[in-house]
Amino acid sequence: MKVDGVPRRSIWPAADGGAIEVIDQTRLPHAFEIRRLATCEDAGHAIATMVVRGAPLIGVTAAYGMAFAAAENASDAALEAAALRLKAARPTAVNLRWAVDRVLTRLRPLYERDRPSAAWQEAGRIAEEDVGFCAAIGAHGAAVIRKLAEAAGGAPLNILTHCNAGWLAAVDWGTALAPIYAAHDQGVALHVWVDETRPRNQGAALTAWELKSHGVPHTLIVDNAGGHLMQQGQVDMVIVGSDRTAANGDVCNKIGTYLKALAAHDNDIPFYAALPSSTIDWTLASGATIPIEDRSEDEVAWMSGRTADGRIERVRIAPEGVRAANPAFDVTPARLVTGIITERGVRPATRDGLRELFPDMAGG
Repeated sequence: MKVDGVPRRSIWPAADGGAIEVIDQTRLPHAFEIRRLATCEDAGHAIATMVVRGAPLIGVTAAYGMAFAAAENASDAALEAAALRLKAARPTAVNLRWAVDRVLTRLRPLYERDRPSAAWQEAGRIAEEDVGFCAAIGAHGAAVIRKLAEAAGGAPLNILTHCNAGWLAAVDWGTALAPIYAAHDQGVALHVWVDETRPRNQGAALTAWELKSHGVPHTLIVDNAGGHLMQQGQVDMVIVGSDRTAANGDVCNKIGTYLKALAAHDNDIPFYAALPSSTIDWTLASGATIPIEDRSEDEVAWMSGRTADGRIERVRIAPEGVRAANPAFDVTPARLVTGIITERGVRPATRDGLRELFPDMAGG
């Protein structure tokens, strides 16, 4: 995608070859800053503090973290320890575990001296695969959008999305936003309702920034407005990403997604989840056992923003001493999901639907 007319990815190798560089997403939308990551500790910290976030991008960053670990100490024990540290950075997004385990699998048969370069190459392959997967998700999802737009009779199709599942959440293109970008670029008339996505406001800060940069018509709304808009006939489709999808089609995504799915179901509005195969956790029969990350109370009690004179300030919005709960994700049951959009196509959110797309991964 482009920032101020310049093609950008969310993560890329540094020019000197000894590090990676990422867009610091904690600074958006008020400042565009690049952060350099050069150690396994750097990668883990960036993941934990949400300098990088979004399931696909977390996985790629963790893969490079393993490459840094191999450069620091390529012994079996050191690599296993690094893998555990990285996996602990964010427990919900399965892409993190998937990417770390993939790099480990690649390195285990090799001599220690060959592991650093092999790890770096594998991380690069994972990054490039993600770009291809997201582009394919965009193509398959755009077909769904076009079909709904044709049924709407030419009026702009109103799409609601929650959190940020655009190119900032992946290496490029994104998951839930990829079909929107593709359809928009194909000339489909559409408009996006952007949930603010409390408490970290990824919709307001990131999705709105992305859509504005790409020229996609959109309107920012508070999280609780979605149900009302659906009742008023102002939403034609909901599309979200996923941080982990169980083998039966249950979808785990940013907190608040489940409520949007309930409202969509009640108003007969199609609800889609867009995700790459790396987000499917074939080891889980359902979403009931997906680990839900609990984040800091401060994210709920405090907010950051730009003041009238241009300063970035952090202010407390809750009374002193008030406790806050902050579960970062919820699980939407497959029965509420119209379909899952992947790099291999679109299928119902069922065990059979996913197996049809991925017979090589689903096992027996």
